[in-house]
Amino acid sequence: MRALVIKLLPDKRREKGLVTDWKEPTPPVRNEVLCEAVFTGLTNGTERNQLIGGNYAPSDENLPSGGGYQNVGRVIETGPDVTQLQVDDLIYASVDHVERFTIQENGLLLKLPNDVDPADAALFGISGVAMHCCRRVDPRIGEKVLIVGQGCIGMFAAQIANAMGARVSVCDIDESRLEQARKLGVAEQVFNTSDDGWNRLIGEGAYDAVMDFAGAVDMVTPMIRACKTRGRLLLVAGRFDVNYTFNIGQFKEVSILHCSHFTRDDLDNLCRLLQQGSVKIAPLIRHRVNVNDASQIYNWLRDEPMRLLGTVFEW
Repeated sequence: MRALVIKLLPDKRREKGLVTDWKEPTPPVRNEVLCEAVFTGLTNGTERNQLIGGNYAPSDENLPSGGGYQNVGRVIETGPDVTQLQVDDLIYASVDHVERFTIQENGLLLKLPNDVDPADAALFGISGVAMHCCRRVDPRIGEKVLIVGQGCIGMFAAQIANAMGARVSVCDIDESRLEQARKLGVAEQVFNTSDDGWNRLIGEGAYDAVMDFAGAVDMVTPMIRACKTRGRLLLVAGRFDVNYTFNIGQFKEVSILHCSHFTRDDLDNLCRLLQQGSVKIAPLIRHRVNVNDASQIYNWLRDEPMRLLGTVFEW
């Protein structure tokens, strides 16, 4: 079976690409379905973290290893107790980049409506993370929210926070990503925070909530400063430790929030906003490539990650 797999190179660097001898899934039993991949989506942050040995990464001893959590598959077989899915249904499932997979029908998945493009659904994982994060921050109508980092999850979060009624500002150090953020049209302010941009443009105590999808070193204290008194700071990007000036956070009584993955309810609400047009996925897909050509994408992800935005693999 084909799968996208991380391997260890002789120089101890890691690479990821297609193999053809990955273990086949077990046949479906009880309420399981067997699916065959149509599209899978790159999870830029998590998969790069795994490629460079970050806090989500498998150890060298556990390689080769799969990974990813965005798979759009077609149901090809059902277990005897399945009641909600049938053969030929398309589903999004939170599973690896694999050609075939078995999953319980009450697992972390969503049956795709006919009016949702399955290629768009290949990014339901990272947009689901954005949904979960926005619901965790819970912006009220009119609250000012700063979204730090305009990779895919940051752009999805900007759209969702706007749909929730927030007044959204976004920032990044890459102008091409900021230009894409402007095209989405949901942010009131778009800031380039390269060089001294943060100090010049991000106001002290200006935001009810700050959501960090960038994970830049030594930025937690400045983000706390950007929060209003009793504001919220949500930290998502992968990191081993969080360091900040305690007295600043204590003086402001800031809530520091964490977020973990997403739920079926997040997927349901994401799909609803997509169908309404409040969230757009297609404009963020920069690369749509055959899975046989995935190695080049992963080399860029490891060495030149800013070349990428949304990436969908065709199986």
